[in-house]
Amino acid sequence: MLPTLPPAILALADGTIFRGQAIGAAGSTSGEVVFNTAMTGYQEILTDPSYCRQIVTLTYPHIGNVGCNADDFESRGNHAAGLVIRDLPIRAESWRLQETLGGYLQKHGIVAIAGIDTRKLTRILREKGAQAGCLMAGEVDETRAVAEARAFPGLAGMDLAKVVSTTTPYEWSTGKWSLTGYRPAPVAQWHVVAYDFGVKHNILRMLAARGCRLTVVPAQTSAAEVLDRRPDGVFLSNGPGDPEPCDYAITAIRELLAAGLPTFGICLGHQLLALASGARTLKMKFGHHGANHPVKDLRTGQVLITSQNHGFAVDGDSLPDNLLATHASLFDGSLQGIARSDVPAFSFQGHPEASPGPHDISYLFDRFVTMMQDTKAQHA
Repeated sequence: MLPTLPPAILALADGTIFRGQAIGAAGSTSGEVVFNTAMTGYQEILTDPSYCRQIVTLTYPHIGNVGCNADDFESRGNHAAGLVIRDLPIRAESWRLQETLGGYLQKHGIVAIAGIDTRKLTRILREKGAQAGCLMAGEVDETRAVAEARAFPGLAGMDLAKVVSTTTPYEWSTGKWSLTGYRPAPVAQWHVVAYDFGVKHNILRMLAARGCRLTVVPAQTSAAEVLDRRPDGVFLSNGPGDPEPCDYAITAIRELLAAGLPTFGICLGHQLLALASGARTLKMKFGHHGANHPVKDLRTGQVLITSQNHGFAVDGDSLPDNLLATHASLFDGSLQGIARSDVPAFSFQGHPEASPGPHDISYLFDRFVTMMQDTKAQHA
């Protein structure tokens, strides 16, 4: 027999209400409602700090059929404000399964809803843009839910990097995952200081697997503190929220660029590198969230399938003369990559480290290592 689940609703700021079943914790949560087109990786999405204060709608209809496990965390905990899906399978099966998605959501206090028309919701978000919403599970009150959705201030102007960041520096040495678990990293050849604006663990794994000894530092770490560690390079991580209020990071990055340190940024780190270089950023209508986004490498002409997760972007019309466009989205033409012409620094908007994938653009990590090698050779 099918289990009887408590009621749940998703209320949007425009007054639209979706009614379904609660599959996670009881209670209510509010945030920006976005849709993600990936077919796999729901646990990685829930634990990605870039989804802080966002309610994630997964467009693929069947979510949870392989359960959850301890290896697929992308950070120290869960960050998505809530989860919206079409169907939660009754049974889950995988040799890696340790608990069901429903059990995972309840254990971690994540409010989630199933049984709604996610195609209709996605059309609303595409036509009207990402909007505030409220998820309510258990005891539901539609009037209060709409009011809570309308009370959410939105992500524009919201600095969340310092909210999700580590509070103390730490070292990272774990390499990539294999069928027997995570491999130890090879002997380190390079020392990289990684700014944690909401860093995903797989980014650190891929850097470590390429011979980088990683010191992860809080978002508000000054350039002087980084320079005192005498790194070979600096990494600027992904993260949530609006990049413009992160003045502490923009100032530090500007000083590190002036010092000539090889610098590589991903996602929020890409936007912060652009701001530190004199460009501007803007809020997108509904952002890019998914694992099937085609991006063109403007230097080689190669088309790559990438993972994306961002609601802000660098304004391609605002690039100063020393900032070159390197990648562009083939969905909407938005800027995806930049490189400085005067100092060793570059960045990418999507996620070359994407776990579970795709990995078409992981060559950017090799480019960063080569940049450190070349810079060191020039100063030898």
